[in-house]
Amino acid sequence: MRYAGSVMYYSNPKTAGYSNDPNDVGLALVLTVVQSMAIGEIAHAVAGLVRSPIFVTVLQVGSRIAALHFVNSSPRAQAHWGAALMILSWALVEVPRYLFYVAAIVSGDATKGTPYPLFWLRYSLFAILYPTGIAGELSVFINSSRCPVYLSMFGPEYENVMYWSAMIFPIIYVPGALPMILNMVGNRKRAFRNRFARPPPPPRGLVWPVTDVATGNRSSTDTSKSILAAAMRVVDPESADAVLAERKWRFGYVKHLVNMVERQCRSPEDALKIARAGLDAAYETFQFVSKDGTTTTSFAEAMSAKNDAKFYTGYVKGELTAPSKADRKLEISYKGRKISGDELREQVGKWVEYGTIEPSAGDAIILCSVNPGWIDLSDRYFVLLGAGSAMGPLEVLLSLGANVVAIDLDRPFIWKRLIESAKNSYGSITFPMTKEQGKCVDDDEVYACSGCNLFTETPIVRDWLVDLYPGKAFTIGSYAYLNGALHVQVSLAMDAICRDLCARRKGGKTSLAYLCTPTDLHLIPKEAHDAAASRYADYSRRPFCMLMKLLGGKKVLRKNVRDPVSGTGGEFYYVNGISVAQGPNYALAKRMQHWRAVVARDEGHVVSSNVAPSTSTASVTQNRTFAWAYEGMPYFAPYEIFAPETSKSVMIAILFHDLNNPGGVANPKTRLANPNQLFSYGSFHGGVWRCAYEIDSIGECSVLIYFARVAAPCALAFGGLGIAFGAKYFGFV
Repeated sequence: MRYAGSVMYYSNPKTAGYSNDPNDVGLALVLTVVQSMAIGEIAHAVAGLVRSPIFVTVLQVGSRIAALHFVNSSPRAQAHWGAALMILSWALVEVPRYLFYVAAIVSGDATKGTPYPLFWLRYSLFAILYPTGIAGELSVFINSSRCPVYLSMFGPEYENVMYWSAMIFPIIYVPGALPMILNMVGNRKRAFRNRFARPPPPPRGLVWPVTDVATGNRSSTDTSKSILAAAMRVVDPESADAVLAERKWRFGYVKHLVNMVERQCRSPEDALKIARAGLDAAYETFQFVSKDGTTTTSFAEAMSAKNDAKFYTGYVKGELTAPSKADRKLEISYKGRKISGDELREQVGKWVEYGTIEPSAGDAIILCSVNPGWIDLSDRYFVLLGAGSAMGPLEVLLSLGANVVAIDLDRPFIWKRLIESAKNSYGSITFPMTKEQGKCVDDDEVYACSGCNLFTETPIVRDWLVDLYPGKAFTIGSYAYLNGALHVQVSLAMDAICRDLCARRKGGKTSLAYLCTPTDLHLIPKEAHDAAASRYADYSRRPFCMLMKLLGGKKVLRKNVRDPVSGTGGEFYYVNGISVAQGPNYALAKRMQHWRAVVARDEGHVVSSNVAPSTSTASVTQNRTFAWAYEGMPYFAPYEIFAPETSKSVMIAILFHDLNNPGGVANPKTRLANPNQLFSYGSFHGGVWRCAYEIDSIGECSVLIYFARVAAPCALAFGGLGIAFGAKYFGFV
């Protein structure tokens, strides 16, 4: 196979093995035009029209266009076998890929509607053709290092410059090739998992509503839009209509949430109206299907109906002896150590000074550390919805002697872990059971009969909790997390329990606890706004940031500073921390928690709702892109990514502060200019509020930084080989 290059540029093309046939130019021209049109793939990724990672797309498309430029200008590169290998690899990748796209369009189902051989080729050929394509491209760059066209244009004195302009691309491949290959590995796993996934079970319990009667489709997009539109309609009908008219909801929902937050800033009344209307719409819109599948009602009706079923109560007391009050102290797990006392206060001061946390969060932790009575939990009752979740505080509470009421799935392995954790503490755990604990023959049967399903048994769980430990004050923590649309369902189920326990438990005050995500919209203090503006002035002058901004356009490195919103009570500053990659379902689930928090506080309940930092939990780092980004994000001060044990311990300290400090913002007696200011205080955001750039705009740059660091030794070694190669063959010094 021979590459037909642009031979008209060369004075003696036959010496390089080429003919003067003008037809030979056609292949080069067609290939160059077709491959150059792939720039549209970068534009589509930048504009958000497709979900392709920008960094990976730029590497793939940019390397090809650069390789074409060099091979078109170098007879030596054209004569080398690498050019043929490069073009053959491109063709064998792209032909099946575009045939796959055509089949997906025709069938309407890219996952299961395409022929399996084509599906397999689409997601498997890369394992061979990516390495061969990269090898071919590398050969082109290396063999183009002394390009006769450039030498004739600029003169031989520029041969060093031209050599390194070609050799820079092989150096870039060292950190760049791995994410391209791993991205396809991840795509392949997801595609095969989806194609061979078992059909979903019939809908039972709390489910998304049917949005298309003819097909039975339950669209999360249509439902989410209807809920947000209902929330906005009570104060701004035009904005509500704009929500319903949004055609690109997957990427366009953010601006509507921003508009909602700005509208809530106008007055306390508007903030509460939007929250109540949104929650009411969710209850009326979502459906509840009976266990036998014969009855479907709205979720609101299901929670109001009488239930004959009930749970029994299981109980396990810890076997350890409680330490004396003098020995009790607040400890924070940080970088493999437990710190307390002066060391803890010093570390908190560092976080505050750097901007990783807000001063109010630092004050809360320090106040908790100097008030050991706040961590005496022997008479405190904590209801943990999602007790076994990665960010749940179960172990911390049990280690401090708390009485934990645990709600989690009816899976024996879950309850074996939870109950054994309780036994190895001096706290206690109470949990729902389908059989009397005393009638279980052994521990294994206890595990098998424990737990519940928040989706299918929401009213029964609520009824069990309403009557549990009469007169005791409950703190209800909503910690359950699921992926995608399920997260909205579990958030609504938890909300129903929080709502009804606040209204129906007699004798003891019910308080609520939430962990807000930093990747959301929050009102922030002016000091945080000013700190982000100051950092932007610094970072925008850095060469790396200037280059990334030039290459990435508006989507990369967006300024993390917005104009304040004027409303009753003054000007309100806010931060847009939403990550589009997490999707509109995640945003809706967290927004419902915001709504319940401000409504419950307005009704007189203590509400601890503080922002937790970005945390390297398994559910997050299983997504390789997020894991890579986490590794690179600390480049952008004041980011710090925390381990789960640190996040849990600091957030539980802030929770203890909120439950015990009558002057804190969690207490409804503390006056706020706007209900959403509840989220402005006690924020351990990990740097999101005070960074120069919005979190959603630093992802690709963070991944690039991570791979640059990981590949630095390889890049240095490769650069050394390049210098040696140049010195030997070209006489460069």
